[in-house]
Amino acid sequence: MLIKDLYTVQTFEQSDESVTATVKLHKEHDIFKGHFPGNPVMPGVCMIQIIKELTEKAVDRELFLSTSSNIKFMAIINPEKNDILVLKLDITTDDKQIKVKNTSFFEDTLALKLNATFKILN
Repeated sequence: MLIKDLYTVQTFEQSDESVTATVKLHKEHDIFKGHFPGNPVMPGVCMIQIIKELTEKAVDRELFLSTSSNIKFMAIINPEKNDILVLKLDITTDDKQIKVKNTSFFEDTLALKLNATFKILN
């Protein structure tokens, strides 16, 4: 985990080419004190990192984000109000790269859509 103690994976359900994971954000984490004081917001780059880490767990490989497209932040994630997120990953694998289509939700609200390609490092 790149950002220690930012979140905990509560559930991780994997089928052939998909993952559904539930994560709990730690609303007291220092990152939220700076982003933003009095009105915490989950940084987009942290969401992308969580997607990368969940993908690494799914494929059991170390990955490097090489490209991303169609990144759409649909709703603000305030960890004080919505600390439980559900991330759905559709994963396509070949010998050199991993492609992921992600949707991330809190409650019934779509918060993030993202397509990403990861290079396999090992």
